[in-house]
Amino acid sequence: MASLSEFDSLAGSIPATKVEITVSCRNLLDKDMFSKSDPLCVMYTQGMENKQWREFGRTEVIDNTLNPDFVRKFIVDYFFEEKQNLRFDLYDVDSKSPDLSKHDFLGQAFCTLGEIVGSSGSRLEKPLTIGTFSLNSRTGKPMPAVSNGSGLWMESSRTTGPEASGGVPGKKCGTIILSAEELSNCRDVATMQFCANKLDKKDFFGKSDPFLVFYRSNEDGTFTICHKTEVMKNTLNPVWQTFSIPVRALCNGDYDRTIKVEVYDWDRDGSHDFIGEFTTSYRELARGQSQFNIYEVINPKKKMKKKKYVNSGTVTLLSFAVESESTFLDYIKGGTQINFTVAIDFTASNGNPSQSTSLHYMSPYQLNAYALALTAVGEIIQHYDSDKMFPALGFGAKLPPDGRVSHEFPLNGNQENPSCCGIDGILEAYHSSLRTVQLYGPTNFAPVVTHVARNAAAVQDGSQYSVLLIITDGVISDMAQTKEAIVNAAKLPMSIIIVGVGQAEFDAMVELDGDDVRISSRGKLAERDIVQFVPFRDYVDRTGNHVLSMARLARDVLAEIPDQLVSYMKAQGIRPRPPPAAPAQSPPESPAHSPPGSPLHTNI
Repeated sequence: MASLSEFDSLAGSIPATKVEITVSCRNLLDKDMFSKSDPLCVMYTQGMENKQWREFGRTEVIDNTLNPDFVRKFIVDYFFEEKQNLRFDLYDVDSKSPDLSKHDFLGQAFCTLGEIVGSSGSRLEKPLTIGTFSLNSRTGKPMPAVSNGSGLWMESSRTTGPEASGGVPGKKCGTIILSAEELSNCRDVATMQFCANKLDKKDFFGKSDPFLVFYRSNEDGTFTICHKTEVMKNTLNPVWQTFSIPVRALCNGDYDRTIKVEVYDWDRDGSHDFIGEFTTSYRELARGQSQFNIYEVINPKKKMKKKKYVNSGTVTLLSFAVESESTFLDYIKGGTQINFTVAIDFTASNGNPSQSTSLHYMSPYQLNAYALALTAVGEIIQHYDSDKMFPALGFGAKLPPDGRVSHEFPLNGNQENPSCCGIDGILEAYHSSLRTVQLYGPTNFAPVVTHVARNAAAVQDGSQYSVLLIITDGVISDMAQTKEAIVNAAKLPMSIIIVGVGQAEFDAMVELDGDDVRISSRGKLAERDIVQFVPFRDYVDRTGNHVLSMARLARDVLAEIPDQLVSYMKAQGIRPRPPPAAPAQSPPESPAHSPPGSPLHTNI
C-alpha cells in the first residue's frame, strides 16, 4: 500500500524490486463446532535492529474452509542483500473485532523472503506449527508467545505452554503455501464485465448460485488466484457486476499469459460445486465484446464421461476498458494540497490535567499521549500543505466565561480563524486551552466531522483534500449522528483518522473504520471507506523509544490516505493536473565574456 512517507531516511538500501506474495493453506485446524474455520492470515516483518515483529498486513477472511486461497496479496520491497524475516499467523475469525486475541489461533510459519523467492518456481510450502502459547487475560484466547513489537501480548499473558491452546508440540496444523512474483511497473487498470448463459444446475431445490474465480498462470505452469466475483443467487444466466483489476495482477504485464477462469456454484458450507472452466489472455480480452470473447465453460470430468457432452454453459465478455491508473503522487505533483485539521478530546474522563495520572498531564520531561499522536501524524502530513496553517479544534469542554459546553471550539480562541501556525502552533494552543477550559463531556464526534466536511464541500475540484485527526480517550456518545456525518462526508474530498488514547475499550470505533463492513446510516451506505482507527496503546514502546514507536503509529494511520484520496478523485472523474513547469533558468554566461585565463564557473 502507498504511504505518505514514501522516503525513509533511515533506510540506506534501495529495494531491488517489489514482490507480490500470495498465500494459500491446506488442511487447517477446524475450530468451529457446526461449520469449518473462517481463516485469516496475518503477515509480520521483523525489524533489522531490534528484532521485534511488526504486523505488515492481513488477508481477507474466507468463510467455512480449511483450504483457503487468499485473494488479497502482500506487496513487499525485496532486498537481495538483506535477510528479510517473515512470519505468517493463521486465525479462525469469530467476530468482526480486529483484535487478534479475540480469535482462535490456528498455527504459524516462519521463513525469509529470500526462501520464497529462491524456491523452485518461487513457491514455498511449509508446515504450520503450534509453539509456546500465552492466554490473553481479557479474552482467554490462546495467542502466540511472540511480541509484535508493542509488548501488548506479553503484557496480557497469564498462562503459557502448548496446553493453553489445546495444541501439543508437533501437532499437524496444516500447510501454508507461499508464492512470490516480481511486479511489473505496468500501471494500467482493466475494467470488465461478464455474463453467463445456461450454466449447469447444481442445487437440488433451486438453480445455481454462480461466481467466477480468475487465475493468472505462473512460469512453472501453476496458477495464482487474482480475483473473485460476487455470488449471483439462484440463476443459470447471471450478469456479474463490473469490476476493475490492475493489469499487473491479471497478467503481470504479459499480454499473452494464460488467464484461467473457473465457474463455481456457491454453497453455504464452503464446499462450492465446480461447474466448469475456460482460459483466455489479456490480449484476447482487450478485443472487447465480440465473437472471440464468448467462452464455452467446460467440465473436464463430465466431458470424459459423457459422449454427447457439449459444455456446461457459456460465459460472455460484455465490456472491457483499460486506463492508466493515476497515483497519489501524480495528484500531489499536480498541486493537490492536503488540509490537515486536528480535534482533541477535552472530556472529564481524561482526568484532571494537573495530576500525573491524567492523559492531558503536561510533564516537563515528556509529551503526553495526545501530543505524541498529534506530533507523529502532523510532522508527516504538514509537508503536503503549502501554508502550514492548520485548524485545531476541541470538544467536550465547558468554556469561559459562562461555562457553556462546546463540541467544536477553536484551541486558539479565535472563532473566526481556528488555524494555528505549524505543529508547534497547535501544541501551544492545546496547552493554552488546558489552562482555560473545564473538562466535561460527553464525547461527541459529529460536530467536528461536520465542521471539516463543510470546508471540504466548498472545494471539490481536486485541488484540495481534507484530513481530520481526532484524538480521543473514550467511547463515543453520539454514534448515530457521527455515522450519519461520516456517510455524508464519504462523498467529499475528506478522510478521518481516529487515535484512541488510554485504556478504554474502543470496540465501537471499529464500526466506524469500515475496512470489513462499510459504514451506513439510515439505510444509506457510505460511498467510500474514509475512516482509519488505531488504539495508541498498541504503539507504546516499553523500552521508551518514542521515535520508532511513533513512526509506526504515523505509518499505520496515514497508510490508507493515498488510496482514499485516489478513490475520491477516480469516483469524481478528476484526473491529476500536469505538474507546474519548472521556472525558466537564465542562460549560462558565455565563455566569450569570461576574463582570459579564468575558469568557467557553472551554477548547478
